[in-house]
Amino acid sequence: MVIRKGRNNSFMKRPLIAFSGLMLAATLAHGSIFDFVATLDGPSESPANASPGVGAATFQYDDVAHTLSIDVTFSGLTGNTTASHIHAATTIPGVSTAGVATQTPSFTGFPLGVTSGSYSHTFDLTLTSSFNSAYVSAHGGTAAGAEAALFTAMEDGKAYLNIHTTTFGGGEIRGFLQEVPAVVPEPTTTCVLGAGVLGAFALARRFRSGSRK
Repeated sequence: MVIRKGRNNSFMKRPLIAFSGLMLAATLAHGSIFDFVATLDGPSESPANASPGVGAATFQYDDVAHTLSIDVTFSGLTGNTTASHIHAATTIPGVSTAGVATQTPSFTGFPLGVTSGSYSHTFDLTLTSSFNSAYVSAHGGTAAGAEAALFTAMEDGKAYLNIHTTTFGGGEIRGFLQEVPAVVPEPTTTCVLGAGVLGAFALARRFRSGSRK
């Protein structure tokens, strides 16, 4: 009986441990991705301008893979593009200017010499080459320090992306990064997870009862 009881307890713990592991993995996977968006236009520049140009950008930061994915579309610029990058960190969220945080003179592969276009790239933030060298130096001299500083600026609303052109050398359109709230699991998801826990208990109890017969 003692041996059987030990085996039953072990069996009961196994599905619960496995379930807990899955829950932890799901939580970590969800918590490691941070989404941001930005709407670019001339009035948002500093100083503001009346450019008819507009743009939209999405960003996805992964603090486990240490990557930053950027997708940008833009059109209607009055001059040809000369550069684009992320600046950080401004003193006050949503206003003022800051130095360049990412690559200079421009994002690698960004379309230059055009008035409209799109751009998509994933940066490896473990590489110092993903940042402005001055930004790295100002934050400990390491890519890790630069990454941490940039993410903090993004979360605080103190980072912006802009596009420079031949008409507006300091930037024709820009937009501050705004974090997208994490999606809260729906009630049905919670019910499914709860059912999984109850199912694990039921399975263990059924096995234990059968072994005593």
